[in-house]
Amino acid sequence: MTGITTQALAALARWDTPTICNALEVVCPERRGHGFTKAPFSCLYPEMAPIVGLARTVQIRAAEPDMEGKGSLPDRVAYYEYAASGEMPKVMVIEDIDPVPGTGAFWGEVHTAVHKGLGALGVVTNGSYRDVADSAPGFQVLGGMLAPSHAYVRPAGFGEPVTVHGMEVQHDDVIHADCHGAVVIPANAVAAIPEAVERIARREAVILGAARAPDFDIEKLKAAIGKAQDVH
Repeated sequence: MTGITTQALAALARWDTPTICNALEVVCPERRGHGFTKAPFSCLYPEMAPIVGLARTVQIRAAEPDMEGKGSLPDRVAYYEYAASGEMPKVMVIEDIDPVPGTGAFWGEVHTAVHKGLGALGVVTNGSYRDVADSAPGFQVLGGMLAPSHAYVRPAGFGEPVTVHGMEVQHDDVIHADCHGAVVIPANAVAAIPEAVERIARREAVILGAARAPDFDIEKLKAAIGKAQDVH
């Protein structure tokens, strides 16, 4: 992706996903109401640092037997080739398109290990996952639920736009995710995020410093709000 480097993505992992959302409100105010997940996840590693990478988009099905051959060996190999494509860190974004998402878990001991080996940092999905104790260490999973079986799960398509918990994602979108959820960072906003984060932190420091003082009251809050507005 033009203008984005592995180093630029790694730098964004210094901040949690809510902080990135705050920065995007400054850098891309028109995106304040969209571009992020809007439902809770089950998080495999809640204490893990954020993951930041380029999206690999996939749709899956699991509730019914495979009548289209999507689980055939050639199709599975084509899917893995897609998941492995690109030299930069990747985040799998998987939309379970079954009427009841999560019937079959695509993610567990095998797929977390395979995808970690193919250069993915983790997955964001409305579908399910399993094998909590045996999943690849350091491979983050944000899933819609835990489930015991993989049922008939298989990719139903990949490389096309998907929607996961209200977040619309296209191939190669920049994804930032942690235990709070995930957000798409527009490519043209990546370079501006660090400065926006620092500016917000300076303003918040004025409010927090006042709020944490033993003599804090409403008048000091109003004064702090005024001072914060002048911070650049």
